[in-house]
Amino acid sequence: MTTADIAARDPIEHARSLLAAKPDGLIEAVAREAKVSTRAVLELLPSEQRLLIAAERFEDVWKELATWGTVLFLMHTPDIVLECEASLPVGSFGHGYYNIHGDSPIGGHIKAENCRAIYVVDRSTAQGRRACSVQFFNGAGDVMFKVFVRRDAARELLPDQLGRFEALKTKFG
Repeated sequence: MTTADIAARDPIEHARSLLAAKPDGLIEAVAREAKVSTRAVLELLPSEQRLLIAAERFEDVWKELATWGTVLFLMHTPDIVLECEASLPVGSFGHGYYNIHGDSPIGGHIKAENCRAIYVVDRSTAQGRRACSVQFFNGAGDVMFKVFVRRDAARELLPDQLGRFEALKTKFG
């Protein structure tokens, strides 16, 4: 059976074969090629690379991330990968949104009720470096946004944030 046959028959199996061929592949790219949601591809990763946190813990997780200092906040759509390095301000619920405000370039209003899953993701990049993030998913299985542990000038993960990342895995795991 060819790869095209597998893809036509079972998109999840196609995604699985793409990940097997390139385990460090970009999750969104695999999802796009296999025509499945990003969350469906994330679920195919080995369990040690992902930890599911219930969406009901949105505010608890956000408040924890707000203690990390300057993080890499990332939004990845088919049209743009937007990155912003800043601290996450603590927010509050009101008018149907989680409203984030404070002295940070990251601000606005998140439809937190649309969050259906939060994942702590710990995997290698195509360059062989460890990448650690917390990813928030909507009901369609698309990423709402990601928060990454930042890197230093030598491209190493910041030790303090890496420690907080590990503590978050323990706290919410």
